[in-house]
Amino acid sequence: MQWETVIGLEIHAQLSTQSKIFSASAIAFGAEPNTQASLVDLGMPGTLPVLNAEAVRMACKFGLAIDAHIAPSNVFARKNYFYPDLPKGYQTSQMDHPIVGKGFLDITLEDGTQKRIGITRAHLEEDAGKSLHEDFHGMSGIDLNRAGTPLLEIVSEPDIRSAKEAVAYVKAIHALVRYLGICDGNMAEGSLRCDCNVSVRPKGQAEYGTRAEIKNVNSFRFIEKAINHEVQRQIERIEDGGKIVQETRLYDPNKDETRSMRSKEEANDYRYFPCPDQLPVVIEQSFLDEIRASLPELPVQKRARFEAQFGLSAYDADVLAASRELADYFEAVNAVCGDAKLAA
Repeated sequence: MQWETVIGLEIHAQLSTQSKIFSASAIAFGAEPNTQASLVDLGMPGTLPVLNAEAVRMACKFGLAIDAHIAPSNVFARKNYFYPDLPKGYQTSQMDHPIVGKGFLDITLEDGTQKRIGITRAHLEEDAGKSLHEDFHGMSGIDLNRAGTPLLEIVSEPDIRSAKEAVAYVKAIHALVRYLGICDGNMAEGSLRCDCNVSVRPKGQAEYGTRAEIKNVNSFRFIEKAINHEVQRQIERIEDGGKIVQETRLYDPNKDETRSMRSKEEANDYRYFPCPDQLPVVIEQSFLDEIRASLPELPVQKRARFEAQFGLSAYDADVLAASRELADYFEAVNAVCGDAKLAA
């Protein structure tokens, strides 16, 4: 039997603000554990979170760059769950009324063709802390420095059909957020990480198969390897007469395998309700007009210009435009030598 892979990705991008999304705590990476967590970040009684306006501006910037609908009124909700590194017992996020609605991103495949990937939504939320399992001799340490760091969660449509397409999409998002200056994209530090929703179905079948979610994959190489392993696992399970259960899995790069973490929750498991501490956020058209006027030349536009203005091949233009720093350096070199192909 021939199988088709169906993939949807949830990318978490830490926004490059100076402080957290609801408090004045710093978000610098590498500080001593638990030195950047305030009473607001811990949800202590009597504290009141105040929304970081810069996080809203950055989310709108991303929405305009993917030609998405920006909600004129968006609402924060409480997502309730228990985890040791979430001391409040809930995460302030967005559910029914996210700030960024439907948009799209065009990716370039290995053969040079373009494919459009739909983006369902992008919403603002706070990050949780971090559980540390090394060096604690059978116990876990909790570092709450990351708690409250502003995240933009970017949710794709299930339009991706292979691990290579998934990597191309993540690379395109990575380039875009760095061009926009809203995320440093440092995957090793967790600034950009990806949850991969993977399922398989017989070729030609319209209904989706049961999906498994691979949590927190933090490199392009691991995304490709994790998806390929999970696809093979699901096909072998089904062909052996078994069933795929909806669950959350972790990828172990040392063993090159995914393993079960927990059963997959549904939205109603989180008991979402509007956050009583946050008023609805109203986005005015003048605010969007100001942001639109400040948008830089985006990777897709830069690629097209490099081909048209300098006569570069699609491949050369794609490589050079993938990084804003590299693109700027190319143009500086070309300005001196006057030979675009040589500069490339």
